[in-house]
Amino acid sequence: MAVLEVKHIGKHFDSTRVLDDVSFDLEEGSALAIIGSSGSGKTTLLRCLNFLETPDHGSITVRGETLFDADHPVAGQEKDLRTKRLHFGMVFQAFHLFPQYTALENVMLAEKLLAQERPDFKKKKKEIFEEIEAHGKTLLDQMGLSERMDHYPHQLSGGQQQRVAIARALALKPDILCFDEPTSALDPELTGEVLKVIRGLAEQHTTMIIVTHEMSFARDVADQIIFMDEGVIVEQGDAKQVIDHPREERTRQFLTKY
Repeated sequence: MAVLEVKHIGKHFDSTRVLDDVSFDLEEGSALAIIGSSGSGKTTLLRCLNFLETPDHGSITVRGETLFDADHPVAGQEKDLRTKRLHFGMVFQAFHLFPQYTALENVMLAEKLLAQERPDFKKKKKEIFEEIEAHGKTLLDQMGLSERMDHYPHQLSGGQQQRVAIARALALKPDILCFDEPTSALDPELTGEVLKVIRGLAEQHTTMIIVTHEMSFARDVADQIIFMDEGVIVEQGDAKQVIDHPREERTRQFLTKY
């Protein structure tokens, strides 16, 4: 079953074409890796999926619900951005943790804010917050950070901060977890610990989209790979097939660099 359907997405910045007729489906429980040179449109595609950018063309559908359709806009389409974003968990390159909050507080923050909109919040505030705290601790333990929950970001290594960011993205139980080059800001020795966490999520059949320059990781962890160049999908298919036996000459040229 396709949890995500992306159809004919296009995006321009002034006269620059960044995405051109990008279409793909993502199956429930599968991992999709997006590869390509810098400037090929990978990050812009993720930003469109998370509604951090608005596509000029195309549609985005999650679990049969059309969240965006440029050709058939509906009244109030831009007003429900927060609700739409809840379908996607985003892990950025540079962590973006709140420095004034501990690791656990960073993970709990969004869930606590959303809980205040519950009709039973005033009556069950203490119970609700206890559940959120237990959930946050479970996620940090899953990330191997049970002994770092009360540490502030400046007290954590880059790899630990990125794992907190992953736990934070998982806290709201998104349909799709998105990674934008999650190891690019890390020293080489810290990259492995983050990739290990993502590998573990893939083994648990977490539905994911991973923009990455780690070709061997993409080959071994992803189910499908998309190779992008100049805003278009040049090739897509089984991960091992695309990496080991690419069909397109442009894909072969790109992979020779790795």
